[in-house]
Amino acid sequence: MKKKNIILIVGSNRTELELLSQQIVKEGCGTLVAAGLEELDSAIEEGGFTLALTDLTGFDRTIWQRCQALHKARIPFIVISPQRSPLVQKESLKHGASGLLVKPLGIKELIEYMHTLLGE
Repeated sequence: MKKKNIILIVGSNRTELELLSQQIVKEGCGTLVAAGLEELDSAIEEGGFTLALTDLTGFDRTIWQRCQALHKARIPFIVISPQRSPLVQKESLKHGASGLLVKPLGIKELIEYMHTLLGE
């Protein structure tokens, strides 16, 4: 039996995280939600997820340290930005992001991108 992919969804707005989680669960993946840096640190330490979606909204520059930790752990992650920005694109690449998406998210586009990264 194929192992179910677990997606870590990171952000500062718990309501948005829960809504995104529901969409991803409909696609047959499991989810973990990290609403804040402490929860993200715990999730990185515990592991058990195959991909991370990291929404930058509401975080300061220390979020990049966590992105670096994901990269070091060889966990692919997609950065979600509230706006198109060359600086965010540069930082995303510098810290090992597998991709960058800009809000508002197209759920279909996000799901297809996730499946590509997960080799499905």
